[in-house]
Amino acid sequence: MSAIILFDGVCNFCNASVNFVIARDRAGYFKFAPLQSEIGEDVIERHGIDTTETDSVILVEDNFAYTHSTAALRIARRLDGLWSWLFLLIVIPRPIRDVFYRLFARYRYRLFGRQDACMMPTPDIRDRFLS
Repeated sequence: MSAIILFDGVCNFCNASVNFVIARDRAGYFKFAPLQSEIGEDVIERHGIDTTETDSVILVEDNFAYTHSTAALRIARRLDGLWSWLFLLIVIPRPIRDVFYRLFARYRYRLFGRQDACMMPTPDIRDRFLS
């Protein structure tokens, strides 16, 4: 069993986050695809996700799509080490969590920059990416 993380492939922070997750997901639970890829677009359409509202990360787990802070916390829950404890923040009401998530997402390009193209996975992690 696995889950899919769709991420903004041109966002430097998002790419760093993918590498962060890979390093802390020794079980290989997560697979990855850029939002801008064919697979990403297919998943977005299949789950009826409005990309004007969600353009940073989407988690598809057990046939459900999670966005914003809920996606981030559900990803953290599966990570090795103490990172899984971040899932406890799920008790904070979603509208409050999402205010902070959306604020950060809005300014991520200004804070961390962006690339002209999606990241290319290295050979040692290529099998974690869907194509």
